[in-house]
This record gives sequence, structure tokens and C-alpha cells, in this order.
Amino acid sequence: MKKFILLSFLLCTLSFGWSQGTKSNVSLKHEIERSLDLGLDWLNKEQNKSSGNWGLEEYPALTGLAVRSFLGHPSVQVPEKYKKTIDSGLGFIRSKVQSDGGIYGKGLASYNTSISMMAMMQAKKDEDEIIIEKARKFLVNQQSDFDRKGEADNVFDGGVGYGSRWAHSDLSNTHLAMEALFYAKKSYQNNEGDFADLDWDAAISFVSKCQNLPSTNNEKWVSKDEDDLGGFVYFPGSSMAGERENANGSIALRSYGSMSYAGLLSFIYAEMEANDPRVIAVREWLSKHYTIKENPGMGPQGLFYYYHTMAKALSLSGIRTIKDGDGKSKDWGRELSLHLINLQSKDGSWTNENGRWWEKDPVLVTSYALLTLERIYYIL
Repeated sequence: MKKFILLSFLLCTLSFGWSQGTKSNVSLKHEIERSLDLGLDWLNKEQNKSSGNWGLEEYPALTGLAVRSFLGHPSVQVPEKYKKTIDSGLGFIRSKVQSDGGIYGKGLASYNTSISMMAMMQAKKDEDEIIIEKARKFLVNQQSDFDRKGEADNVFDGGVGYGSRWAHSDLSNTHLAMEALFYAKKSYQNNEGDFADLDWDAAISFVSKCQNLPSTNNEKWVSKDEDDLGGFVYFPGSSMAGERENANGSIALRSYGSMSYAGLLSFIYAEMEANDPRVIAVREWLSKHYTIKENPGMGPQGLFYYYHTMAKALSLSGIRTIKDGDGKSKDWGRELSLHLINLQSKDGSWTNENGRWWEKDPVLVTSYALLTLERIYYIL
């Protein structure tokens, strides 16, 4: 049985290189390159040149996303052009390494560590290997295990939370930690005996408890409505998309787009079989609710995060076309790239008029847009 990860290796090597694609879509690829060049030029100007960071200093994840945007450009000359900018950004990330191995400032420890790790692994600097090793151990230790004698398993066991005052696990942080640990495991597999690893079965158990799928999730809040079937919520018992009433009068949680792509990514990083019913169900939900006009269930909220998770999940799954709710086949990469190019400001940046989840911050949103376009470029 074919696993998702076999497809991901065809598309994205562990050195973060990509296949060259075909000679088709040449015109669109040129448009994407121009958009990337404009975006990186703007992002370069926004860097704090004295400290190397972008955005708030306590959140090195913002710098990590920006650094990855420069490293992911299809031209090998671009990272050379911005070498000083990239090196300065990486230097800032190193300055946020804590004694416990995490990479963070005042909070959101696991979130910042996961994204910072990804930037360092993509940069492939020998000096960062020990930092990555310690960050990996830190993330493994962030996996929840509320084991209390005589009590049933806690619904949050196996997941990862923000690592601060929000003690419980959530799907967003869990899938980001799984991403970083997956690539660390594959990149440093020769040293595997030196590391504790994530309990991947426990992680998938938590992820499954975030899915609206009555056949595999018996939580009371699981929706029986066809519109939710297979999709995901933020964490067990809470959906940012709100509630609905089941036919029996019980309160159910609505599925929404960005978390459903995060759920699919979790399955990919856990190397689950493509014919697993949970995988099939989320792919069907995403197909039924396919759109680039909004984050399904959330409208404009978290829209660029949605685009980023969409591009990662569909590209790693080997999906080039997707059927929408009307059964029409959509070239999602072409549609999304043209849409993002049209949304780009003249100065090269992007922003979301809806500020939920920091998306009025042009640095964050521009990084999301650039990373999304880079993903699409390599599969055209």
C-alpha cells in the first residue's frame, strides 16, 4: 500500500530541493518569479538590520518564516544576493535559543521552536546541527501526556500546544511540531539512536480526536452533518468555525478549511496509508469545500495561513487537480498562484484586511504568500 510520504519524496527532498517540473506553464512560472522577486525585495527592506529579525523580537517564528521565503526562491542566485539578510536572520534565531533547547522569546515556545527549526534545517548550516538536535528534544518533550493513575486517557494526550499558559494541545501546533520532527528525523536519521522521538501513534490519536468522523472519533461533540464529515476542528471540544446542532439535539462542532489541511498534513508527516479512512475522509471534505476565495467556515479569517497549509498539503499529496463541490476539476496551483499575484500590493507585500491571527501584519502575510507561491512553482 502506497504511503503519502512516498509521494512527498518525489516532490520535496529532505534537503528542501525540488524537481524541476515540466516545460509547461512557463509563462506562469515567470509571473511567479517576478512576484517572488518583488516580495523578497520588500521583505528585505523590512528587516531590522541591527538585530536581524522581522516583526516582534519575542517571536522568532516570524523571522523563521521570512528566512525560509528567501531560501525557497527557485533561483540559486537569490539566496546569494540576500546572503547577508539571511545570515542576519539566522543569527537572530540563534540568539533566541533557550537553556531548555527551545527557540523562543517570552512565550509560544513550541510554535516558535517548530518554525525556527524548519528555517535552520533549510539553511543547512553545520553550526546549527547541535541547536536543531536540542530543539528536537525540546519539541518531543512538549508532547502532552496527562497520565493520572486510575483515570481514562486525556483527550489532549499525544498533541502539542503553544507551550505557555495555553496548556492544552491543539491541531495547529501539533501539525507544526510534527512537520519539524518529521524532517529532523529524516535529515538526521544516521544519528537516530541519539534522540528520543515523538510518539507518533499518540500524536495521530490526538489528531484523530480533532476530526469530524463518527466512525473513528466517538467524542460527544462530533458532528453528524454531511457538511462537516471528514473535516477538522481546532482541538477536541473547540472549533473556531462555531457550532451546529445534531439531529438528536446534541451540540456539534463545525469543520473548517485551514485545520482540515493541517489534519491532512499531520497524516502525511505520520506516514499514514493513503487508503486509511481518516485520510480518505479529509481529502473528500477538502475537495467538497475547495475554494480560494475564503478559508472555508472562517471567511477571511486566517486566509493566508489557509493558503499556506493548502499548498503544502496538496503538493505533498501529489494532487495537481482537485474536484470542487460541483464536481468541476480545478487546477488549484494555477488558480491560487494567479489569485495571490493579483492580491500583491505594488510595493511587493501582501496583507489581510481581516486581522485575526495577526494577519494584518504584512511581514507574516507576505511570508505566507511567498512560501505558498514557491510551493506552487515547483509543481508546475
